[in-house]
Amino acid sequence: MKEMRTMILASASPRRLELLRQVGLDPQVEPSRVEEVIASQEPAQVVMELSRQKAEDIARLHWGENVVIIGSDTVVAADGMILGKPKDRDEAIRMLGRLQGRSHQVFTGVTLADGASRRMVTFYEETIVHVYPMSQEQIAVYADTGEPMDKAGAYGIQGKFAAYIRGIEGDYTNVVGLPVGRVCQELWKFEQS
Repeated sequence: MKEMRTMILASASPRRLELLRQVGLDPQVEPSRVEEVIASQEPAQVVMELSRQKAEDIARLHWGENVVIIGSDTVVAADGMILGKPKDRDEAIRMLGRLQGRSHQVFTGVTLADGASRRMVTFYEETIVHVYPMSQEQIAVYADTGEPMDKAGAYGIQGKFAAYIRGIEGDYTNVVGLPVGRVCQELWKFEQS
């Protein structure tokens, strides 16, 4: 990364910010307030569309500036159905019931936007997550922690739900909310082109 370049994270997610800081990046936080419009049902396409909308929303405020904006969106998909953030405890319980005892996919889309050149790069990462079987009581107890309420798929792999993770195939940080290794690789390429 160029020394004087400002980085802006177009997300209020504390997990995404923490992941970026973990690798030595310290972006400003300017959450996008764009109304999300989805034109696809394909999880990979959805997260790329939404990440681009978020990045463009913040980039418009910084065109002509020496900044790079990171827009991101994460969804969980089970049987081709996208599971976003649950609206309430009952929905969280239903989502967890779909995930327990089986495998599902986590998709995160990322868009990098260059304020100076208006150039954008969008990509996604997919991770397969295997979950141990859970009883209805275990699901209810986990839902009552409140942890599922602000997370796609109604769980946080980095929190109490770790007790139910049998394994993953792919990038762990992608499941947390940002494939930080891939983001860094793409940022380096982005800066050199």
